[in-house]
Amino acid sequence: MKLELRHLRYFLAVAEELHFGRAAERLHIAQPPLSVQVRALEAIVGAPLFYRMQRRVLLTKAGEVLVQEARHLLARASGAIEAARSASRGEIGELAIGFVSTADYNVLPSLLRELRARAPRLRLGLRELTTDVQIRALSDRTIDAGFVMPPVDNPELEYRPVHREPLLVALHENHPLARHAAPIRLADLAGEPFLLFPRQLGPRLYDDIVSFCQRCGFSPRVEQEAVQMQTIISLVSAGIGVALIPASLTNLGRTGVVYKTTVEEAPLTELGVAWRRGECLDTVRLLLELVSTVAPMALHND
Repeated sequence: MKLELRHLRYFLAVAEELHFGRAAERLHIAQPPLSVQVRALEAIVGAPLFYRMQRRVLLTKAGEVLVQEARHLLARASGAIEAARSASRGEIGELAIGFVSTADYNVLPSLLRELRARAPRLRLGLRELTTDVQIRALSDRTIDAGFVMPPVDNPELEYRPVHREPLLVALHENHPLARHAAPIRLADLAGEPFLLFPRQLGPRLYDDIVSFCQRCGFSPRVEQEAVQMQTIISLVSAGIGVALIPASLTNLGRTGVVYKTTVEEAPLTELGVAWRRGECLDTVRLLLELVSTVAPMALHND
């Protein structure tokens, strides 16, 4: 006869109650089948596990040893089952996430807190990458999901909007327009040197910035380009020029920089999550589930 977990469960019930009748009630079975299973376990062990008396039972030395081992084995079995369930929910394993720099100042911190709370055993790999690099990394399977700026034109990828926010003007604190509390007219910056990123890194945002300026009567004179938004803010802080940046970049808190809204309605910038089409890992499913709970309020401008 093979040892089964039910043998150990039945044995432990009797060992803890020291009474076959009470153990049977606890297990919601009749006493005779319980006695049969305990006898079967004793046959497997090759030694009696209980001293049987008229009104109660006592553990033999073999029974005392088996109590500790049985508890350990049942706990291991229960843990293995729960680990498998956690893995099916995406809570165990590895998840490689790419993100553009702006994500670090809006949805990413709260999302990572939720991921850590929900899946403390999930190993996260975080890589700050531009959108174009993330799209290649998704195709190359070096990341599992990415927080990117649209467009995502690769037909092998799925894309879901996560966050939208308006553009703000970033000025050096000594700029004349920085001294007024009221919104500024974007046209008043027509002669200023602008700081921008290369268009290939974010064509939609780049085009939104340029078209916003053109809608206000001028084309921006790009003084210098920088890959990362943090670098653009640093250049504003150094007095190199002005910039139009997503509103969440104000969370960067760079000294010497003032952020202003515009009289004109600013376009909305979009951040979304991308993943491989038709191949949704359990870990990615968990990420998407948490994204839908952490960031839905950001889409109120739809």
